[in-house]
Amino acid sequence: MRETPRPRETAADSGSGLPQRRPERAFAHAGADGSGTPHRSDGRPPHTPRGARRTDLAGHPGTTPPVPGWPAPLVSGVLGLLAVLFALITWQVAVEGPLFRLDERVGAKLFERGPAGLTQVFSDLGGMPVALPVLTCAIAYALWRRALRLAVYAALTMAAVPALVIPLKVATARQGPLTEAVNYYPSGHTATAAVAYGATALVLLALPRPAWLREASWPRAWMMPVAAILLTTATGIGLVLHGYHWPLDVLASWCLGPLVLAPLWWVSCRSRRRSSSRTPSC
Repeated sequence: MRETPRPRETAADSGSGLPQRRPERAFAHAGADGSGTPHRSDGRPPHTPRGARRTDLAGHPGTTPPVPGWPAPLVSGVLGLLAVLFALITWQVAVEGPLFRLDERVGAKLFERGPAGLTQVFSDLGGMPVALPVLTCAIAYALWRRALRLAVYAALTMAAVPALVIPLKVATARQGPLTEAVNYYPSGHTATAAVAYGATALVLLALPRPAWLREASWPRAWMMPVAAILLTTATGIGLVLHGYHWPLDVLASWCLGPLVLAPLWWVSCRSRRRSSSRTPSC
């Protein structure tokens, strides 16, 4: 039986002789819509861990995903402004400058205004018997969630309040509004409220919420910082209206609080970033 000779391709028939790319395979790897999603022809994200990894701006896989929040340059600018304002107030109180005299005139018009019972309650929000147990519960919760570093930073942040406030009180020796006693600048109650409630909010924001709380519609993340700000503001207002402190005493502590909380804020952001990287994507 004779075999039919197979036709031979010439160089002109085969072109360059190199293997030709199959466009349909490249199309399948690029995704149906040309989005560049690998291994899926319908444009949906892959289900493999490698394919699900996020990328940074340069497209490098495996990088940490960004965490929503205030950008670091903005936070640094705000903290710098608060530091300058705190230094200015302290200088005016120390030398009894024009701002000091204006503060006394304004304070004299604000003292003993408003319901005495309500202003007393607001003032007590900055006391150690009220503010410290709130932070203690947050630290205990952090330890229960094995966030040791976060708990230690929160405790050290609270310990920094008397370490900073007491020397300033002794150095300025400012007389109180309705008393002959001195050492009233800055306000210890306001600083305690700012740091205790602010640290509580930062600790709770950094820790992953329980499953039952994640499924609920409240409390949302923004509620904790807002609550801390409201409690600190109420404390300062109550202290001034009740006649416990001059307005500049409270304003200085409002400036000092975020400065003391800055290291804990940094640790809280890092903890949230690690928690976000461990959270599986939908």
